[in-house]
Amino acid sequence: MDDHHDFGEFLQARRALITPQSAGLRGGGRRRVPGLRREELAQLAGISVEYYQRLEQGRAKHPSDEVLDALAEVLRLDRVEREHLHRLARPGRTVRPTDGPGSDRAASARPELVRLLEHVRVPAMVLSDRLDVLALNPVAERLFVHGASAAPGSWNLAVFLFLAPEAREFYVEWDRLAADTVGQLRATAGRHPEDHRLARLIDRLRAESDTFHRLWSRADVEVRTHGTKSFRHPAVGTLTFTYETLDLSGPERQRLVTLTPVPNDPTEAALHLLTSWAADPTVPAARQPQDA
Repeated sequence: MDDHHDFGEFLQARRALITPQSAGLRGGGRRRVPGLRREELAQLAGISVEYYQRLEQGRAKHPSDEVLDALAEVLRLDRVEREHLHRLARPGRTVRPTDGPGSDRAASARPELVRLLEHVRVPAMVLSDRLDVLALNPVAERLFVHGASAAPGSWNLAVFLFLAPEAREFYVEWDRLAADTVGQLRATAGRHPEDHRLARLIDRLRAESDTFHRLWSRADVEVRTHGTKSFRHPAVGTLTFTYETLDLSGPERQRLVTLTPVPNDPTEAALHLLTSWAADPTVPAARQPQDA
């Protein structure tokens, strides 16, 4: 990943979303490109057109906080997008340790976390910030039947989402989740520009998924810590959960995700069934509806 290229790409993508009218300018006839022109953004931010062009082309290094804040105001960036803009403008590169978070070696969840998962009654998992699945508790294995048998760290939720045909059936709100996932990976890339493994993951998805490539070109960033998700399970039908994502301290860049059934919803009964299957090792993970 080229940090200065990413910075210019982000500025250009956000500039295209601001109309002259919404910025208090007159339209001025037909436009070849959507959004504000470079000279209009520069004028509104109080900087020279030449300097803004150098910023967008990646030729101006170390812009001041005042310049970045002025650009953020004109571009109407939210808190997450502002932080992303500052990170891209001043990437903090570090030396990549052999077995550290940027390593090519597959990460693994700490044994203490694995034991914790076993005591959680709802589906729970440990993920890397690249969306590698590092550990699943037994009931989560019954929910995520497509990757339950994969070795820790070898099943990636973004790869499954964009490259596996069955993902569109499994995720009820596939389109929303796809956009959120791309924004989340872009935010991670902004925080860790030295992560070559993440860069290769993004390059693969851009090359093999037209949808990922299109969403990536929008330069959206996303940080979701809670919300709702619905899944179509091959044996028990549609399940709807509220999820919580907790970032874990430490250099491993891991997070704990829990899925709690929506109250007074059929999901509660379906989850009880999945839990009973998880307690019985003789029941196959991908149990079919007729076996229920």
